[in-house]
Amino acid sequence: MNVRAPARTWGGRTQEERRTERRARLIAEALAIWLENGWAAVTMRGVCTRAALNDRYFYEHFADRDELLAAVWDEVCLEVFGELSGVVAEHLHLPPLEILHRAIARAVALQLDSPARILFGDHAGSRVLEERRKAMLTEATDLLIATGRPYLRPGFDEADLRMGTLMGIGGFVELLTAWRTGAIESDTDRIVEHVSRTARLLGTQYLAVPD
Repeated sequence: MNVRAPARTWGGRTQEERRTERRARLIAEALAIWLENGWAAVTMRGVCTRAALNDRYFYEHFADRDELLAAVWDEVCLEVFGELSGVVAEHLHLPPLEILHRAIARAVALQLDSPARILFGDHAGSRVLEERRKAMLTEATDLLIATGRPYLRPGFDEADLRMGTLMGIGGFVELLTAWRTGAIESDTDRIVEHVSRTARLLGTQYLAVPD
């Protein structure tokens, strides 16, 4: 019978645990720099200095800066999608447009008080972030359609719904970007109400009429 040797530990942690911790530190410091000065300020040397790690640990996890930026984006995007899915799950007892209103309000709040604001910045000049942004719009469209499907009227046009949903989400992202950069002046409540009103106009084309 083969007996597996116990994992070696350093300071009470296994090699894999320490490796996972180093990766998390690199991502956390890259995010901090991004939030403070924008994605272009994120450099391998700057992140390693803040994380108190040497270069070899950077390349243990990332081939280059683009891979690090993508990892930061993916973690933040996953967190945002999880938050919004949680809002939906918590309010399934409400009518669909009220659920949507609450999800919109949460998305706007995340833009103000969480790392989610990196998703709504200017990513021009970064191919990997532009690709991630496009993927986020597609994934958000898929999620919204899947969430709303039980409430849709019979015989709706799937392609029309997808175009309308993508247009709505894309416009929402652009509005939040403009608001964050000062191109649009408004308070939070007005942003939420405006987006919710627009969502109602789009949504009523596809939602089933309640019995």
